[in-house]
Amino acid sequence: MSNRRKIEIMDTTLRDGEQTNNVSFSATEKLSIAKLLLEELHVDRIEIASTRVSEGEFNAVKGITEWAFEAGFIDKIEVLSFVDKGLSIDWMVKTGAKVQNLLTKGSLNHLTHQLKKTPEQHFKEIAESIRIGLENHIDTNVYLEDWSNGMRNSPEYVFQFLDFLAEQPIKRLLLPDTLGVLTPAESYDFIKQVKERCPKMHVDFHAHNDYDLGVANVLEAVRAGADGLHLTINGMGERAGNAPLASAVAVINDFVPEVKIGVKEKSLYKVSKLVETFSGFRIPENKPVLGDNVFTQTAGIHADGDSKNNLYFNDLLPERFGRKRQYSLGKTSGKANIQKNLQELGLYLSDADIAKVTKRIIELGDKKEVVTKEDLPYIISDVLDSNTLEEKVVVESYVLTHSKGLRPSTTVSVRIDGKSIEENAQGDGQFDAFMNTLKKIYKGKGKKLPILTDYAVRIPPGSNSDALCETVITWKLEEKSFKTRGLDSDQTVSAIVATQKMLNII
Repeated sequence: MSNRRKIEIMDTTLRDGEQTNNVSFSATEKLSIAKLLLEELHVDRIEIASTRVSEGEFNAVKGITEWAFEAGFIDKIEVLSFVDKGLSIDWMVKTGAKVQNLLTKGSLNHLTHQLKKTPEQHFKEIAESIRIGLENHIDTNVYLEDWSNGMRNSPEYVFQFLDFLAEQPIKRLLLPDTLGVLTPAESYDFIKQVKERCPKMHVDFHAHNDYDLGVANVLEAVRAGADGLHLTINGMGERAGNAPLASAVAVINDFVPEVKIGVKEKSLYKVSKLVETFSGFRIPENKPVLGDNVFTQTAGIHADGDSKNNLYFNDLLPERFGRKRQYSLGKTSGKANIQKNLQELGLYLSDADIAKVTKRIIELGDKKEVVTKEDLPYIISDVLDSNTLEEKVVVESYVLTHSKGLRPSTTVSVRIDGKSIEENAQGDGQFDAFMNTLKKIYKGKGKKLPILTDYAVRIPPGSNSDALCETVITWKLEEKSFKTRGLDSDQTVSAIVATQKMLNII
């Protein structure tokens, strides 16, 4: 294993990733992310900015380089620079940065139509930028912008360029698929050709994700001999973004055993969430490795298989990334899902009670897409309480109205001993109107309802506005007090469920 080839990971979230639409990091945020990338994630290098952008960018770079110098990371900090007769170098010297990633033209199409220069003119100016950097103690890596199209459409120019760079005092060759157009087969073939042409040069591959092939292209580039990769947190970047760091790290670790990378997998999720917060760029729930849903089993058969020799596990174990597997509770849940969640809560139910709880969760799932683990104790209490009663009274249907300037009103249909009775009434609130309607129904039957003495509503800790509500109502009938519970995603409905239980008790 000691002979495994080392792959450098250069994170460009703070430069290329910041080109994500509507994303702009403050100087403080950039410094915080830089520290996490190098100290927590252990990436090898970070690209933090472009030269000559703004005063704010200048201050952000200066803050990072001052920290990096003290922390011993200054050689890991890189800045995108331009062929501009030394202006970028002057800017870098003032910020304290020591590595330039010089942007050049990697396709004849870009060179001819954007710069309107010959290869010889371009190479001469590049050599000057490299020389000025050396004079100012700045190392140079060279980007070949639009290199992927260059290899497709003007390979003679690319090879001429590579031969020129092989004679220059540069550290690394940076090969971007600028427009995200490569296929995996092309990524392998083109990187292979470059490595064969320049066997002594360090070659980085920089993938974009326009066809959702970024990670696949990264995998093939590594197999072809790439020495480094450019990646971003959460796949941030212009258009469809760059190849995402977390997915690329997982793929390389699992499918290319002959190489090694230094990124600390357990820190990926933590850093990802922080960047999500700073950027406002949200992680899709189904995003591999990082999304909220990717370690959640929803189907009951999958949870059952996990309990039987991990039949539905793959090598992407959540613990690798500082996460835990979860078992969703909803209409596709089965007994195994319930048992997995009960184990986490330290609860035990008989098979008969689990069957009742499962049935109730499936019913709730038809109204509320997912039931959380935190909802489970309330559901258990509700179901086991409900099943002790014989339902002689059923609230069949109701209409609850609430309008500005008008008293709330309710129309209710109740079936008592097989006979349906419909009535309506007003009240000071929807539930009060509901209770007044019931009082009219029971008064017509010569019966009196208990007095409501306490009314409490709870939702599971940490839940959102769509959480299940548990309503606990205390009733007093003559000298006897008792409680009933109701459960629903709607607060008023949960109170009605609790009230129906009261009607059956009396």
